[in-house]
Amino acid sequence: MTDAFSSNSEAVLQRTVNVPTVSTSSHAGNLMQLYQITETCHFVTSNQFKKVALQFPDELLPDAVRVSTEIENETKAKTFILGDTSYGSCCVDEVAAEHVKADCIVHYGPSCLSPCRRLPLLYVFGNRPIDVQQCAAAFKELYPDCQSHVIILYDVTYSHAIGDLRTLLCDIYPNVVVSLLKMDHSCGAELIQESCVDSDHLDSQDDIVIFKFGRQFSVKRGQSIDDYSMFYIGQEGLTLTNFMMTWNHCAFSSFNPETCTGRVESVKINKALMKRYYAIERAKDASVVGVLVGTLGVANYLTIIEQLKDIIHKAGKKSYMFAMGKINVPKLANFLEIDVYVLVACPENSLLDSSEFYRPVVTPFEMELACNKQREWTGEYVTDFRDLLPGGSSHVVFPEPNQSTTEEETTDVSLITGALRACSTTSSEIINGTSGASSLVPRNQTLTVANTNTAASFLAGRSWQGLEPKLGQTPVVKAAEGRRGIAIAYEEEGVGNKDALTSPQKS
Repeated sequence: MTDAFSSNSEAVLQRTVNVPTVSTSSHAGNLMQLYQITETCHFVTSNQFKKVALQFPDELLPDAVRVSTEIENETKAKTFILGDTSYGSCCVDEVAAEHVKADCIVHYGPSCLSPCRRLPLLYVFGNRPIDVQQCAAAFKELYPDCQSHVIILYDVTYSHAIGDLRTLLCDIYPNVVVSLLKMDHSCGAELIQESCVDSDHLDSQDDIVIFKFGRQFSVKRGQSIDDYSMFYIGQEGLTLTNFMMTWNHCAFSSFNPETCTGRVESVKINKALMKRYYAIERAKDASVVGVLVGTLGVANYLTIIEQLKDIIHKAGKKSYMFAMGKINVPKLANFLEIDVYVLVACPENSLLDSSEFYRPVVTPFEMELACNKQREWTGEYVTDFRDLLPGGSSHVVFPEPNQSTTEEETTDVSLITGALRACSTTSSEIINGTSGASSLVPRNQTLTVANTNTAASFLAGRSWQGLEPKLGQTPVVKAAEGRRGIAIAYEEEGVGNKDALTSPQKS
């Protein structure tokens, strides 16, 4: 338990960090091709950008200086390397780019393709090596029936080879659908077209087009996406987990280009969904909710935060907002009065495994399931919070307060503790605003009195409540000059103390 709150200072200096590296040759030609520097320079010069922010993930940082030098020599623009991102490396760090007053951002490596709104953006995924013949052979082994309905998804770093794979498969498998990387052009983002499947490869206009997570594909009219299997190209990670949770009724298979092996994904999705449902029950039991800001770049993140605060208030709970950068166990353990956290982040980083945390961390969709009685648990899972906003595909209106609401409709029983709990604030409290103005308010005859300022009550019960200012109780004194030097030997301590620190030598 103590290791979560403090650590040995020597361990920090002695530990080694294993960073996965992408094998790249030092040859200038390979560098130009891998990072598509020619296309990047065209993007900079055609838009007359003077300051360019280059965002690299950790595994590509060794090449950052050489890439930056090549771009500066070709475009005469000033480049800034963004190394340590504010949140996940898959998201565009617009905040760091604005600190240097950059005109645009070039994002390298894997990406969640979440839309941004502030600065012009260019994605350079890089051309990770992949054996297309081996991938096609693995596909044929996994799907021996040539009439199989399969949708091909892939990590963005392998998008350069998807056109060749489609050529090998589509003549044999007429029902195979290859997804297309596509951006919302209203956010000012661009993709290098050579790294994408041609949009002409989309099927008939009569088909139903689905656009999600930066991927666009079509299913035949009269069929649903549940009638298709999914074939994913890439390593096991957050992207694959996000796809499997979203399309949890589809059978998934994958091909790992690093090991050149294909397999049927055996992750127990039902077990994962039940684990998330347990977190929803914990959110229903919670009285104090912490809203974690896990992104400052994804479009509409402020809108979903306001919507979450509103439904949490209408559900009779208190909410507090936290902006703390990258999330870890010690940070969240500082706020023991919080019963549950809701993380606002991109779809891939929202599915945080909170088993090591002292309080559960849920997604905005799970928080809405806990607070909004109109939204029912059907097995559908939403990782993109933009779908929950008004106009989104999964938006559910919060019911208006009703004066005739009975006690049975405003209370239910916890499936975890078996205790009776209030599932919403009464209509009179919402209309009159009394729930936020008073610390003690009557709820109903079943729950006679409820303390709405639970965080303040938790603080009052603590033995140590932090530094006390004691205004008016301490005398006012003039500022005095403090010590100089380092803690091991301050200047005013004299030479004697310094000599005392050294052990006497034996004669």
